[in-house]
Amino acid sequence: MRTMMLALSAPAIGTIGQLLLKHVMQRVGPIGVGQLSSSGGILMRLARDPLFLVAVVLYALGFVVWLVVLSKLSLSYAYPLLALSYCLVPVLSVYFFGEQVPLTRWIGIAIICVGVGVVGLSN
Repeated sequence: MRTMMLALSAPAIGTIGQLLLKHVMQRVGPIGVGQLSSSGGILMRLARDPLFLVAVVLYALGFVVWLVVLSKLSLSYAYPLLALSYCLVPVLSVYFFGEQVPLTRWIGIAIICVGVGVVGLSN
């Protein structure tokens, strides 16, 4: 049970990281590839943004949690559980960012959720 909670926390942590990154980038605005490579450009600005740094820390934490999960579960069982982030991100994007999700995307998300459920029952 504890290992399963860890396995489920990995996509949850990643989802929170994605939401924070989206929030940060909404404040920054659209960027071009040239801005990524210019010295003192957007990357330096992001490195000083506390929410961006929290997102990076969350990704690192999620990575460490994932290492623990991989040490305890088979990869063929654990890896599909990461797909939960494909379900969580759109739902929370609608809630936090007011994004519009078309019906066909919701159908795909539902299929992913069913697939993750089937994998979860297979252990």
